[in-house]
Amino acid sequence: MAKKLENPDEMSFLDHLEELRWHLIRSVVAIVLVACAAFFMKDFIFDTVLFGPKKMDFPTYQFFCKIATFFGINSEFCSDSLPFTIQNRTMAGQFSAHIWTSIWAGFIIAFPYVLWEVWRFISPGLHENERKHSRGFILVASALFFMGVLFGYYVVAPLSINFLGTYQVSKEVLNEIDISSFIATVRASVIACGIMFELPIIIYFLTKVGLVTPEILKKYRKIALVVVLILSAVITPPDVASQIVVSVPVLILYQISIYISKVVLKKEAKKAKRNAK
Repeated sequence: MAKKLENPDEMSFLDHLEELRWHLIRSVVAIVLVACAAFFMKDFIFDTVLFGPKKMDFPTYQFFCKIATFFGINSEFCSDSLPFTIQNRTMAGQFSAHIWTSIWAGFIIAFPYVLWEVWRFISPGLHENERKHSRGFILVASALFFMGVLFGYYVVAPLSINFLGTYQVSKEVLNEIDISSFIATVRASVIACGIMFELPIIIYFLTKVGLVTPEILKKYRKIALVVVLILSAVITPPDVASQIVVSVPVLILYQISIYISKVVLKKEAKKAKRNAK
């Protein structure tokens, strides 16, 4: 016989699992629906978006070309085309790339809705005052994610493609890039930056649950710097300039996270004083 809950408004563990299951189902349905729409926008997704960083008229290349020209420097960013081709070497390679690219596009575009479903699941466990002060969670988290996605697409991806696509150990070796490898480079740059830009939100919640304080963040700032440089090295080409370009905004977000942590602790302290009266 099931144990009767003392408070009829409380949910059992199985009820929470059932609630979580429906939130996940709705999130997956949203991603699939957007993915289906992306599937039928093949020309735009591939020719304009994915293969955009392969073309030398891409805004990032034009920007760096103008800078190089201003300083009188010869730059590969001013070339007519990148010296590599994209190819497919498996029977189902292009169809598989089409399917998975549509799914990832669905996840990126439906990200605010997925966040909303997450918020709907966790918000009943918060106090009314906490819900009030967290109303902008979805808007801020979505904005940070899309800022990271744009940074990854317009900065990290083209720098990686330009460097890796033009790099040669010998003139005898031609760069003929498999389509899955090219898409993986763009996808990793975009998704990784989108997640990294969520750092202030992550720090906010870690501070709320007492796992992080401004003192801890300051104490391990040097370690964080090393971690950021390592992550930058993973998602960017192995040159110092690219790593610095990626590291700077992340370190700025880290400093913002310290400030956010201070604000959260101040609010918690004021709340504790009011409750003590």
